Amino acid sequence: MSELIANFILLFSESAPFLLGGLLLAGIIRLLVPDTWINKTLGKDSSVVTAALIGTPLPLCSCSVIPAAMGIRRAGASKASTASFMVASPETGVDSIGITLALMGPVMAIARPVAAILSAIVAGKLVAWWDVETPPLQEDLKSCCKGAGSGEPKGVWAKALAVVQYGYGKLLSDFMGWLLVGLFFASLIQTFVPPTFLSQYGSGVLAMLLVVLISIPMYICATASTPIAAGLMLSGISPGAALVFMLAGPATNIATLMVLKNELGLRSLAGYLCGVIFTALIMGVSFDALLNYFEVQIVVSQGQHDEVTSLLYLVAAVILAFLIAFQYARKFSHHCLVRKVKDLIISRKAE
Repeated sequence: MSELIANFILLFSESAPFLLGGLLLAGIIRLLVPDTWINKTLGKDSSVVTAALIGTPLPLCSCSVIPAAMGIRRAGASKASTASFMVASPETGVDSIGITLALMGPVMAIARPVAAILSAIVAGKLVAWWDVETPPLQEDLKSCCKGAGSGEPKGVWAKALAVVQYGYGKLLSDFMGWLLVGLFFASLIQTFVPPTFLSQYGSGVLAMLLVVLISIPMYICATASTPIAAGLMLSGISPGAALVFMLAGPATNIATLMVLKNELGLRSLAGYLCGVIFTALIMGVSFDALLNYFEVQIVVSQGQHDEVTSLLYLVAAVILAFLIAFQYARKFSHHCLVRKVKDLIISRKAE
């Protein structure tokens, strides 16, 4: 039990700075980027390619992409475009491409973003085909900081307050429960699945399917997945199976999937999952086949994933824990107030 708690705290700390950054980015997008631009650029099913290309270079991890994607969805992006963005951003980014180049060489560094873009496009297209487009949840960010009769927040401080109240208030409150559930399941996997479990299966479709099954409940960002994949390759799994891990791991954690279900619906969730899994398996098998055909060797450099011990991560974790506790306290207070009002109304009717 102590190891499980320690792993949960580690994962919470690892995700905290990225999540706080994603919430801030979502608030800025919601305030500064016009809804008309997002609707025009990402508001159609045909925008899945654009969303994939926009999301690919962004250094957003599995957690920080959640509020960012919710922000563009609620600003007018289509379900398909939102799904495409949610696949492309966590699967790769300029930071993860750099570490891939350092640890696995140029071939893998090229294969990874190409596979991520294809995966995002396929997932977006499946969402467009399988689901029916519905209007996104409409919210007025400007109402966070305005009084009756006033307009859009004026001045730098008013706009900053609006961003904070939206990102660290409304948006965090909407998905923090599923975030904690996702991190808990990820902790279970990390605690009870030994690192050597995958290496014993080597290559092939079976190894890749096992990678996918383990990846679904796991929280891992694109950058952190790279040294882990490198370590798995040193233990004996094929480059294709490692590529599957780097695609499926960052894109399929439970927190992302549950938020996606709440925002886009069950059919979109099915299209998202099928797109990610199908493309990852196809890319993994194809990558191994191409390497064998051209007799290319992927040489892995020794790399280590540093433990989260820095002051930045600690401070971010404390801030995030405080924000989540504050939001739960607000919900509890609101629930109690509503309960008291209902009891008062019932008692007066009884009189």
